[in-house]
Amino acid sequence: MTTPDMFPAGKHQPEIVAFEPTRRAGLERLAKFASRTGAHYAGQRNYDFGSQNRSSVSALSPWIKHRLITEEDVLTQTLAHHSLSASMKFVQEVFWRSYFKGWMEQHPSVWHGYLSDLEIAFEKLEKNRFYKTDYDEAIEGRTGIDCFDHWCEELKTTGYLHNHARMWFASIWIFTLRLPWQLGADFFLSHLIDGDPAANTLSWRWVGGLHTKGKTYLARPSNIAQFTDGRFEPVNQLSSTSMPLVEDIDHPFVPLSSPQPLPQGSYMLLVTSEDCQPETFITGSQVGVLGLVSPGPPTQNTQVHAFAKGAATDATARSGQGTATVSTVQDWSDILIDAAHKAGTNQIVTPMAALGPVATQLALVKGTLKQAGIELHQHQRTYDTLTWPHATKGFFKLKKKIPNLLKDLGFTDV
Repeated sequence: MTTPDMFPAGKHQPEIVAFEPTRRAGLERLAKFASRTGAHYAGQRNYDFGSQNRSSVSALSPWIKHRLITEEDVLTQTLAHHSLSASMKFVQEVFWRSYFKGWMEQHPSVWHGYLSDLEIAFEKLEKNRFYKTDYDEAIEGRTGIDCFDHWCEELKTTGYLHNHARMWFASIWIFTLRLPWQLGADFFLSHLIDGDPAANTLSWRWVGGLHTKGKTYLARPSNIAQFTDGRFEPVNQLSSTSMPLVEDIDHPFVPLSSPQPLPQGSYMLLVTSEDCQPETFITGSQVGVLGLVSPGPPTQNTQVHAFAKGAATDATARSGQGTATVSTVQDWSDILIDAAHKAGTNQIVTPMAALGPVATQLALVKGTLKQAGIELHQHQRTYDTLTWPHATKGFFKLKKKIPNLLKDLGFTDV
């Protein structure tokens, strides 16, 4: 009898995933993978067969990140095919995203500290040409470490990496190349079409020993060889030690704000790339729809912006407002004020954005809108209001709550 790890299923069945930024495409991928969320996923999820064969993982994260499909969509399909016990490993992965978002929302100084440290790291690059050379070789895939250089090119070409490859990449970046983790996290956010500020930031911190203090993740040649099916084995190329990173700040806990009800009266719906399925939880007297995305930083891969704008475009197309458009602008204030006036309302409603660029943009415009007599309301999904409060310590605390959370979400047969 062979176990899943002894004979990697799917290795002879190439499976390319096309990342099209539409709800339809996300649902099609979900339908194709849902039957594999049980034993197949549990046994195969650590195998990275390369970009030409994504059979071992769902690859749903780009659609979930933009909520073209939601966590509840994924859980519904999973539990329609398997019992909770049979699919628990996959279900836990769905909740990991909630954990990361909720944890960082309650420790916002982690995000703000990362941005500040990133700015300092880029300034240092400009002052030290040797340091800059090391960084350039890393992001251009010229380190001489075949697996790392391959993942670098795969990331820039496809906008996606297998999660195990992300861990190896981050470990090599921090402990072998000895580059600041903030620059690596920025490289990922600039190129991943599923780049989530919380999951990305906290994952890099976890690899470096900052999230779970003192506990690091060290990439090992034997592990890479096993789980890339022998494609790579960087013997004598990687650091054999991983001294945990340290920081001189203790990030304080900040309680979550209470969710606010939808406002009374008419409103204009603002669609951002943060949540591209607002129709599932924002109701009421909608009198207009506007989609907005930001151009992103200079380092951002064009694929990242294209997917985000495509997702927002798909959402506005489903809004029922035939004239709804999606604009790419740096400053959202004027276009929002003009759109609200044209819609004849002084209220704008948008899905709540967790810490990250979209939340920053909304915070910047809120005061300007208020001065123009327009109120901006961020409405939170029930899924987030239920899961985030349990993300105060390690994932285990939230993990124990999964059966109860599923029942609270309406999954009665668990």
